[in-house]
Amino acid sequence: MDVVENKDGNVSFCQGGELVSREVNDCINKIKQQIAELFNIKNVNFLFGAGTSSGAIPSMKSMQEEIKKNIDESLKEKEKTLYGNIDSNNLEKKLTILYAKKHYLKGVKPKDKEEIETVEKLIKHVEGSMYGKINIDLSARGADRCLNLYKIFYQKTVLRNKDLARVNVFTTNNDLFNEKALDALNINFNNGFGGGLERFFNPARFHYTFSKKIDTNLEKFEPLENMVYLYKLHGSISWIEKEGNALFNIQEVPVVGNEAKGDEKHVLIYPTPLKQSQSLGAPYADLIREFQTKLSLPNSVIFIIGYSFSDEHINDIIYQALTSNSSLSVVIFGEYSDCPLSQIKDSRIYRIFGTDQECKEVHYFEYIVKELLPHVDVNIDKSLLDAFVNSLNMALKTDGDK
Repeated sequence: MDVVENKDGNVSFCQGGELVSREVNDCINKIKQQIAELFNIKNVNFLFGAGTSSGAIPSMKSMQEEIKKNIDESLKEKEKTLYGNIDSNNLEKKLTILYAKKHYLKGVKPKDKEEIETVEKLIKHVEGSMYGKINIDLSARGADRCLNLYKIFYQKTVLRNKDLARVNVFTTNNDLFNEKALDALNINFNNGFGGGLERFFNPARFHYTFSKKIDTNLEKFEPLENMVYLYKLHGSISWIEKEGNALFNIQEVPVVGNEAKGDEKHVLIYPTPLKQSQSLGAPYADLIREFQTKLSLPNSVIFIIGYSFSDEHINDIIYQALTSNSSLSVVIFGEYSDCPLSQIKDSRIYRIFGTDQECKEVHYFEYIVKELLPHVDVNIDKSLLDAFVNSLNMALKTDGDK
């Protein structure tokens, strides 16, 4: 694969493994043009990974360093020794080893109850710390900048021609940036939860839409333009398991403070060896099934942003969709040279990465939403609006002259 090289920038825009353009400005223009064309496809999907919340939510590396420091300062010697003896600085590997140790200790005789309790206490501490670092104050410095990027994203993507499907946003993130941005912009969104005082998950709601009545005399409706479908594939810090609904027991609750309550089981997938198997249970299986269904629809595109391709169950669905849906396009923001998709010569696969002339990363969420995403054309009749404005100005001027 070739890379666009220029003394004022280094950008890659590849289609099917082949270079589209060599000159940086021309390359950026071609990227914008291609994205604008893909936005007119009937079914537009986004897949967000940790990169979209970067700068507000700590990376796994920095999270591991902070958790280690906290363990050294707050836990007993047994927990500190156990955590320190794990030969890895990778938080996911540490949790993997801790879970493996827990299952081993529970599966052998005689059972060392004290050691099992030590391991379980350490796992609970690590996962609780991770929860606290995800559940941040979205108005705090740094987080507000990230939240603004989400707002720009939705401002540019939410309004589509009513003949096109509403935008689908799939995310592996557990934070609340999407919900906060959508609420702030007064945009309707369907995340699978419904109810009155208590909101419970019901996957059937993903097949509902919000409509408005367009004729007062007839039962005639059309879908709302400002509508988004939000799928949180790894759960959310605002989801808990709670009995109280006849069919489903996953409830969406307001999040207060940054500590997980001990009496609540939060529904989110931590980076552990159980991640794959967890995704097979409710509500994850329902969300994954929706992901699979959307990518199987004719005339579809998925834009992949900030996602590292580390979740095999998600990757498999993308691979299968490309195999079975000839009209699916995949746009990957990032290099990911180890990803199988980067090796395939398929014109439906696009890859975008590198730096522009100002050394800005073109595959970062900030650059994408500010520079690359088009404002959606909602086909408003400009001449009609101009005529209305002129008539209103004339009426106000006449009224003022009286």
